[in-house]
Amino acid sequence: MSTRIPPDQLAHRCDPAAFGFATTAELPDLDDAPGQGRAAEAVGFGVDMGHEGYNLFVMGPPGSGRHRLVRAAIAARGDGVPHPPDWVYVNNFEDPHRPIAIDLPPGGALKLRDAIAALVDELRAGIPAVFESEEYSSRVESIDAEFKERHEKAFSDLGEEAGAQQLALLRTPAGFAFAPVKDGEIMGPDVFAKLPEDEQKKIEAAIPVLQEKLEKILREAMRWRKERVERIKALNREMTMMVTGHLVEDLKRDYAALPKVVAHLDALQADVLDNADDFKKPAEGEQPLMRFVQSDDGQLRRYLVNVLVDHSPPNGLPVVDTDHPTHQNLVGRIDHVARFGTLVTDFSQIKAGDLHRANGGYLLLDAARVLTEPFAWAGLKRALQRREIRIESLADMYGGVSTSSLAPEPIPLNVKVILFGDRRLLYLLAEYDPDCANLFRVVADFEDDLDRGDTSNLQYAQLAGTLARREKLLPLGREAVARVIDHASRRAGDTKKLSADVRGLEDLLKEADYHARHAARPAIAPEDVALAVEAQRRRASRLHEGMQEAIVRGKLLIDTDGAKVGQVNGLSVYQLGDYAFGQPTRITATTRLGEGQVIDIQREVQMGGAIHSKGVMILAAYLGSRYSGSRTLALSASLVFEQTYGAVDGDSASLAELCALLSSLSGVPLLQSMAVTGSINQLGEVQPIGAANEKIEGF
Repeated sequence: MSTRIPPDQLAHRCDPAAFGFATTAELPDLDDAPGQGRAAEAVGFGVDMGHEGYNLFVMGPPGSGRHRLVRAAIAARGDGVPHPPDWVYVNNFEDPHRPIAIDLPPGGALKLRDAIAALVDELRAGIPAVFESEEYSSRVESIDAEFKERHEKAFSDLGEEAGAQQLALLRTPAGFAFAPVKDGEIMGPDVFAKLPEDEQKKIEAAIPVLQEKLEKILREAMRWRKERVERIKALNREMTMMVTGHLVEDLKRDYAALPKVVAHLDALQADVLDNADDFKKPAEGEQPLMRFVQSDDGQLRRYLVNVLVDHSPPNGLPVVDTDHPTHQNLVGRIDHVARFGTLVTDFSQIKAGDLHRANGGYLLLDAARVLTEPFAWAGLKRALQRREIRIESLADMYGGVSTSSLAPEPIPLNVKVILFGDRRLLYLLAEYDPDCANLFRVVADFEDDLDRGDTSNLQYAQLAGTLARREKLLPLGREAVARVIDHASRRAGDTKKLSADVRGLEDLLKEADYHARHAARPAIAPEDVALAVEAQRRRASRLHEGMQEAIVRGKLLIDTDGAKVGQVNGLSVYQLGDYAFGQPTRITATTRLGEGQVIDIQREVQMGGAIHSKGVMILAAYLGSRYSGSRTLALSASLVFEQTYGAVDGDSASLAELCALLSSLSGVPLLQSMAVTGSINQLGEVQPIGAANEKIEGF
């Protein structure tokens, strides 16, 4: 049984008289997204829930106000929440391969960096000065004089002993040697040979004894040289301590409540004491290479502080919205610099990732971007599962060659990750990645459409007014609000619904504001909204108008008068981005004797989608059950969408196809002034369809 719908019921118009305001300037701001109560409740719970694994997946159509609602929920929670700590990396003096991570109170990272930089500057000035002082010089001279005197006395005593036995201690290019002397003159071999035999034997017997004593003195001299070096080193430490001691102690008192900082200062001081030469001024004529190595760009860099994350006041709870979530951008990286033809790195080249910056707060990510970046999803999951940020080289992790030589100490992770994506992504992740359900236990599902009624109409008016004030647009008159609501209902495709596309509403208001200002109006009028709607349609309608022209000129064959057998006008909808339009399509059917087969030509040539093919099979099943329940249907039929050159999908043409088949079978012509849309089930019932506005307007 069919029902004729009068034209005045084809659209549900909003009555401006139902509003109790003149313009939206009189309405208060709307804090929440209208009609998104379920999603707002889930967002509030997910943002506030502190237990592990309660990260949030926000799904729904883009433009529905997802980001704004999430940020509002975070801002509401941010008041009174302790700020997260700062993080720095410092050199590990015992194992430079493993830099040390230190957490500090908010704002403490920059203070520590500046304090240690000032300490190094003072050491660079103070240590050379103390080594150039008269006190240091005199003490070095005293040590040198002591060892020189000890050395000279030992050799002098040995020389006197040798002289008493007619031998002299000589220094030669090859070392020390003993030679016989007589009357103060060294004897040659011929003179020595003329000495009495017993005197020769006496001198020869004395030489091994003296030689043994000489070797003992030489061993002692080596020990004295080492002792001198140790005493000079001890002196250097003492003099260096005179400079560093009070400076480091002052810093340690400032950071007494931070044991890791105190431990680092102790290690720094010990390293300075052991390497005081690095602070000395280069000697005259020293090579430029050595000057570079000994500069603070070289050796002294190890004493500085690498600030990784700074949460200096008034920075509050960190909220990081990542637009390029690569693996390195998420978990951080270690840079390398080219120096003398070699790639080198140190703790100062460690760079923070978005997880570092969001640590203690919220990280907002687009799910599709994370999943399409190599290794990003795996890196994010590892960090959340370990509850720590470990900067790792991808080449090391996956067996490649790596230039990295650092393994920084991991940083504890306490972050709430909020993923934004469409429903399909979440369902695919839930199907193929079991970790997803454990890590993202809260799902906020935003509505595509809102219920339409007096209350929601007023909320929509408030939303329009809020957007106008936020974007510094003219207020909307109540007639303009009614026109906007009608357009939102049209976009929803349902007289009892409104589109939840906040971004689309914002774009429409901006364009309406443009036309209102050009007309010098104090508020946006309904004609401004109509102009904006028409302008949006016209900008996207080139293909639509081209297809209409093709029908008018007879390139696409569509009959709109008369009646024909086996031919009907179906209605197709084309979606081009945000723009959709309807177009009539000729559907024809031919029938003949056969074995009950209904041929879908679109499917046979692989131009029909699965849903369209399903619709044809359903109508074939209906024909068989309706007209040939107890015997084989002696029918063969063919169905086709004429003059279509692309894929056809959807089942809303199945009613039109059935009409064409019945017309062909019965010989009863169909009026071409009418178009048919609707899907049919196996019981012959016609089911609701979508895009009714576009289909009606297209015909």
